[in-house]
Amino acid sequence: MKDRGDLAGGPICPVPLVHDERIVLGHGSGGRLTADLIARVFRPQLANPSLAAAEDSAVLPVAALAGAGELALTTDTYVVRPLFFPGGDIGRLAVCGTVNDLAMVGAEPMWLTAGFLLEEGFPIADLERIVASLRDAAAEAGVTVVAGDTKVAERGKVDGVYINTAGVGRISPGRAARAAQIRPGDAILLSGTIGDHGIAVLAARGDLAFRTEIRSDVAPLAGLVAAMLATGAPVHALRDPTRGGVAATLNELAAQSATAMILQESSLPVQPAVASACEMLGFDPLHVANEGKLLACVPEASAERVLAAMRAHPLGRNACRIGRVAAEPVARVLLETGIGGVRIIDVPAGELLPRIC
Repeated sequence: MKDRGDLAGGPICPVPLVHDERIVLGHGSGGRLTADLIARVFRPQLANPSLAAAEDSAVLPVAALAGAGELALTTDTYVVRPLFFPGGDIGRLAVCGTVNDLAMVGAEPMWLTAGFLLEEGFPIADLERIVASLRDAAAEAGVTVVAGDTKVAERGKVDGVYINTAGVGRISPGRAARAAQIRPGDAILLSGTIGDHGIAVLAARGDLAFRTEIRSDVAPLAGLVAAMLATGAPVHALRDPTRGGVAATLNELAAQSATAMILQESSLPVQPAVASACEMLGFDPLHVANEGKLLACVPEASAERVLAAMRAHPLGRNACRIGRVAAEPVARVLLETGIGGVRIIDVPAGELLPRIC
């Protein structure tokens, strides 16, 4: 008896068709379509010797770490919706979010990996746009994407594309920033206006009842951190207030350092359009995410010197002092209001803006 292939006049599984416009499941199979996608989208955009070697792991030059005091390693996953928003997209967000986590411990970002989970049917033109943005952000941040991965999930299982990253950085001696170093009397510095990213993403989703020109602040902060450290002033702690905003970040720092963070309401920088959107929606700008801002705790004696260095950098031109560190109440964040009152700033309950980073 003839087998089913013979009866059908050919193989049971036909040779896959070439798909030029949209992702198909075969793009994640590890076969010819995967190789074609890598050759078309990823390799031209992210070309470097580590990727060109096409090995299962990136082999990194140990000499690049000569003199390093410590290594920093971080990982993150990005599921923002929409994928493109004023001021950025998921590709830029993935790079900036990862290098910023490295910079917040005083590390100089060096290498990244990028894993893409793609939805069947996703337009390849959009993928090319995202990878180009990721490439440009990596160049801006001074890092190299040395390894990556691509998988494809069935239609409806992924919302277009998710990106997972890992980052490695070098911490030179004397540059480490840690929450445990925070002391009562430290000044709390902020590099610029808050809430821009969260409101920009919300507006891009069409969830606002009015038009706004607000753009995300997504940016790589390692250069700003380097300028701050170059002053020679001690920088006790650094954080980028992403999910949960300034409120969640300062609560975390207060708990980790067993101190209190005292803020002045009149000192908080908020764009009028962001303030209006938050008022209409019932949000507190302190709870809204940022992707290109940092908080710093520095000794009072060094605060003005560090502020001057921040304001001389493009990403810190609106830097300001927003408060001080106190001994008590331990693990609390308090806001001194414009009418002379004091209120507790707690960690946000629930998710205000789903999928913004």
